[in-house]
This record gives sequence, C-alpha cells and structure tokens, in this order.
Amino acid sequence: MVLVFLDIADGHVRKASIEATCYASKLAEQLGTTAEGIVLGSTTEDLTTLGKYGISKVHTVSNASLNQLDAQVYTKVIAEAAAGADVIVLSNNITGKAIAARLSARLKAGLVTGAVALPDTSNGFVVKKNVFSGKAFANVAINTAKKIIALNPNSYSIITGEGVAEVAELNIAVDAANVQVTASSKVEGDVPLTEAEIVVSGGRGLKGPENWGLVTDLAKVLGAATACSRPVADIHWRPHHEHVGQTGIAIAPNLYIAIGISGAIQHLAGVNRSKTIVVINKDPEAPFFKAADYGIVGDAFEVVPKITEAIKKLKGV
Repeated sequence: MVLVFLDIADGHVRKASIEATCYASKLAEQLGTTAEGIVLGSTTEDLTTLGKYGISKVHTVSNASLNQLDAQVYTKVIAEAAAGADVIVLSNNITGKAIAARLSARLKAGLVTGAVALPDTSNGFVVKKNVFSGKAFANVAINTAKKIIALNPNSYSIITGEGVAEVAELNIAVDAANVQVTASSKVEGDVPLTEAEIVVSGGRGLKGPENWGLVTDLAKVLGAATACSRPVADIHWRPHHEHVGQTGIAIAPNLYIAIGISGAIQHLAGVNRSKTIVVINKDPEAPFFKAADYGIVGDAFEVVPKITEAIKKLKGV
C-alpha cells in the first residue's frame, strides 16, 4: 500500500498535497497496489471527493490537538498509521520537511526529498530529485523495505478521475503537543506563492515602491501571485514574505515573469525550477537572460503596460 499524508490549511487540503495524492495514486498503480491517504486534525472538506485523485480510502485522526503542527507528534501518529504501508508520500513543503526526516528515522525507511518524477521500478526503486538548488538532478536508489518520498510542489500534474474515497477514523493515541501556538499572522493574498501557477516578480529596476502597480496590474489580469527580489525586500519596498530566491521562498510555477531583476545566482536558485521563465530588462547583459526561456530587452515602464493591455484585450476585460 502507498500512504499519502494530506496536509490541511484552513480546513482544506493543500494543493501541494493533492499533487502528492495524484503522484501516490500513479505510483500505487505502477506497483500493483492501492493508494490511501491520512488526514490529521479537523477539516471542513468532504474527504470522500479525494477519491477522484485516485485514492481508495482516507484515514482520519481528528484529535483537536493536531490542528497545529507539532512535528514530533505528527511523526508518531503517521508512523503508526503507516504500519501496513510500503511507501509513504508527502509534499516537500514546510510541513513535509518538518516530518519526513523524523519519519525516516522512526521507521528506518529510506528517504528521498525533492522528488520530481515517479520512481523507476524497472530495476530496483530509483527516484529522480533536484540537487544543487535545482541546477541538476540526481537518481537515488532506495533499498529499504519501507520507502518515503517527499515530492516537490508543482512538479507533478493534478489528474482528476471519477472515484469516491471511503473515510474512516483511526483509533490512535495522540500525545500532548510540545509546541503551543500563542498567536499567528497570516499573509493576505489570493494566491499563495508556493502554490501559484503563475508568478510576476519585480526588482530594483522598478526604481521605487510607487511603481509597483506595474507588477500588481499584470499579476491581476493573469491571476498570478506577486513576488520580489531580495534587495527589494531589504529596502522595504515589499514585505519579506514576497522575497523569492535561495534566501527567500523557493518556487516552481508554470510561468515566472521577472521585471527589472538582473538575475543574481541567489535569485536564480530559488526560481530556476519554474517551467517557463520570461525576463523583462533594459540591460541586454543581465545574467537572467541566460536562464530565460523568453527575454524582452526594453524599458519595463513601456513594455509591461503594453503586455497588460494586450492580455486584457485577449481576455475581453
């Protein structure tokens, strides 16, 4: 059996976990077994609908103390639920990173983090993963009886079918949490950066925070998230939660549009898993052009409004 951990946020399954569910389902098909899910804490979602992503059953542990992440408690519960699983799949997001290594140690299971493709099972169990901040790939063989895969967000397509999942409560004792959340501050925005299909990002080439409308206007017509380079966050033009790069948030959208960003290696390390990169910069020697799929050499103040208007016309808005 392949068991997938379903991460919950605001009562709903995260998009990254749905990707992991589709991955687990396909892997189970490849191995000739079934895929099941596990949900910890409370949720308002109809979990039976997760069957359309290929899993036959969803195990729940609805203890209220699991509504806040305590990696040690989560690990113990998942390990007990995974007694009959050969492979455990989870997203390589913040929650997954906190759990995966602990789970590996507890279960004595081989672990691959940052997986980007289904394992090659033709001769063993070999998983392809990102290495060197996404600059290269490695093929890692897992030889243990139990195996754990942490799938990179936005690296596997969501495939929808017609199935309905059975939902069953697991009777597992839950330890008291060692972590107590006393306050939380949530980032406002329509599209979380880590789950965004499209990201529009700006750099110092925009000359000042008063010109950030170029980024937000384009993002709005594209239904995209907004981001920025580190210098922009450091000089407080934009909040630090929008900073993408090696020292910020690593992202992998389908489309990344960089406006007025030169493309320092630290920035590239956080965005080079993007499927398509478009760079707009008036400096033809900007390093970012070497990594771009498409480049526009021109003044952002002239180019970006024209792109925004063209998209509006195309969409009829």
